Amino acid sequence: MLNSLRQRLSNIPRGEDLRNRIRTLIDDRVRIITAGLSIRELRAVLRGDPPTEKPNPRYKVITTSFIAHLRPRYYPQGSTWFTHTFRLGWFTTFFFMVELITGLVLMVYYVPFPDQAYGSILEIESNVFLGELWRDLHRLGAEAMVLFTWLHLFRTYFTGSYKGARTFTWLTGVLLLAITAWLSFTGYLLTWDQLGYWAITVGSSMAEAGPVFGPATNLILRGAPDIGVGGLLRFYLNHVVLFPLVAILFISIHYYKVSREHGISLPAAIEEGDVNDNKKKEANRRVDLIPDLLTHEIFLVSVGILALLLILYFDLFNSPLETHANPQATPLDTKAPWYFWWLQGLLKIDPAKIIENLVNPILALPLLKPLGLPPLELSRLLNSKFIMGLIVPPVVVGILFVIPYIDRNPARLARKRPFAILWGIAWIFILLALSYMGLPQFGIETPAATRVIQDLAPEEGMGILRETPYEELLPGIYTVGETDPDGICPSDFSYRNRETGEEVIGCPHLTEVFAQFSEGLLRAEEEGRLPDLHATMLIEQFGPELIRVELDVIWTDPETGATKIYAKHYFLHEDRSLEE
Repeated sequence: MLNSLRQRLSNIPRGEDLRNRIRTLIDDRVRIITAGLSIRELRAVLRGDPPTEKPNPRYKVITTSFIAHLRPRYYPQGSTWFTHTFRLGWFTTFFFMVELITGLVLMVYYVPFPDQAYGSILEIESNVFLGELWRDLHRLGAEAMVLFTWLHLFRTYFTGSYKGARTFTWLTGVLLLAITAWLSFTGYLLTWDQLGYWAITVGSSMAEAGPVFGPATNLILRGAPDIGVGGLLRFYLNHVVLFPLVAILFISIHYYKVSREHGISLPAAIEEGDVNDNKKKEANRRVDLIPDLLTHEIFLVSVGILALLLILYFDLFNSPLETHANPQATPLDTKAPWYFWWLQGLLKIDPAKIIENLVNPILALPLLKPLGLPPLELSRLLNSKFIMGLIVPPVVVGILFVIPYIDRNPARLARKRPFAILWGIAWIFILLALSYMGLPQFGIETPAATRVIQDLAPEEGMGILRETPYEELLPGIYTVGETDPDGICPSDFSYRNRETGEEVIGCPHLTEVFAQFSEGLLRAEEEGRLPDLHATMLIEQFGPELIRVELDVIWTDPETGATKIYAKHYFLHEDRSLEE
């Protein structure tokens, strides 16, 4: 037995032979993991050195790797120029991956039931490790994905990269834009706060305006006449299962067409311009995926993650969470996300009223009066919500679909397609104008007293009243038009700021609150909207470390002559947070 053991031990290599065998064993495992790259080749890839073996093992990776085979071995140099693509398509895919990763983390802790959804969001932000960061990354990534999808679409349009073999790729891109918008729309409800609940309530109500199938469609969307358990569960499954899978499918098709069939378009100036041969040769020079583009994309991933973290670190963006959804109280200034403002702007357009305002003055002309023509009334025939909410948006998407078939001009250079360029610029301005019209302040007249107090202390968010430090809330009754805002604070009053430790002289926050309160109401009185105005701001000590602020506005209704009263009260604790 001992002889057998000695013989086996004698067969074990020693010294350099042992090191070579271990090195070979590790190298073989590395080649298996990397689909053909040795340790030496990996070092060369990271350094940007030429291949260390023949045939080129980097091409073998593209052939044998399941993931890498989706990419071509090389790209033309011109298609990789930053000023041509701005990496917009790449960043759209990057943000989609951010959404998948952060969404999977959040999904573990989220409970899709109305009585638990809001609490689970609070739980994520409060008790889950880095939960608030994950949620902020998810929301920021979603908005960035929408933005970059639009920008990528515009870039493709203005460079004429939707022509010829790229027509089908354009169609999948438009579909991906619609899928991205729907993913954002369905995710808005999941917080189950006032903003999400009412934004989805207004948005889904457009389906009810449709003829014949409208009510049934609305019922399918909501799961009930009003949004509840069924509606939240439907939106949740749409957001986390169905449409992510649909998005992955169309991203795969879109990416396959770009990477494996026609490639990224070269700049139009290279294909059709009068550039010299050296420039064209440089643009068509091959750039290998490994290592040139791969290392560049790793750099872009680093830049993207760093940008997201810096934006959140410097508090340039956060995920708002308003009060718990209340179906019985419609909040003021409810608005959709910025990328749906154009749709809200459309809903404020009443085509029936526009036609009536154009035609009825003509019918009232003395020349036509003997005919006895009645005024035109189209409001019953033309449902503005149906037309502007269910007809116009699909038409806009349809126009995007058929652009490659409408634009038969084979040229891609901007100077050879002036109408297409002007048409695109016009649509951008139309979208911006509609988005401006979609703001809550546009076209919606809020009663003067309500508007002034809402600006001081909005129903959702902080406002300057809630941001006033506790020390400045000096008890008293301050009357608009009688009390001088600058005289509210005693001349010798000062306090020490809790956060900075600095001494603050006077009460600048309270002075600003009362000044804005007074100016807004007095301006409305001058305009005749608040005649016989009498308004006060009452501040009183309501309890230990608790201040009660009451804003009262009394005026005479200019139409009925009746006395109107509008009052709001707020309770501000000493230890409340002064941050949004």
